[in-house]
Amino acid sequence: MSARRATLALMDTATLLTRLAETIDAHDWDGLPALLHDDFTCRLVHTGEELDREQWVRFNADYPGFERMLVEDLVADGDRAVLRARVVGRGADGQELHFAVASFATAQDGSILDLTEVWADIGQEAPEGTRPA
Repeated sequence: MSARRATLALMDTATLLTRLAETIDAHDWDGLPALLHDDFTCRLVHTGEELDREQWVRFNADYPGFERMLVEDLVADGDRAVLRARVVGRGADGQELHFAVASFATAQDGSILDLTEVWADIGQEAPEGTRPA
């Protein structure tokens, strides 16, 4: 076990998920794999994709226009935790874009074993007829 992985083994799930968001926010793509279990998988609910460890790191590193990931809420219990974050990026035209993500994680052996992400655009209008008059 590497020294970095041994240090991570001491972290609780909330700290591990917070560190994940901080690492992504810092664009530390070389440090990201150390937070992920060798058998890591991520399921993207909105597209139905499932990514392994290498694919998910590359997906984040190569995402066009990504700038920031800001934690807004975190709840943890045992080996499970969920984080809600605001993600800021830039469109091809330079316009600032805002998204929300809820990341549901399971930790094992001091790293994140699986992650389910639910993404949404911010600022959408509610569909007509779905709110009381």
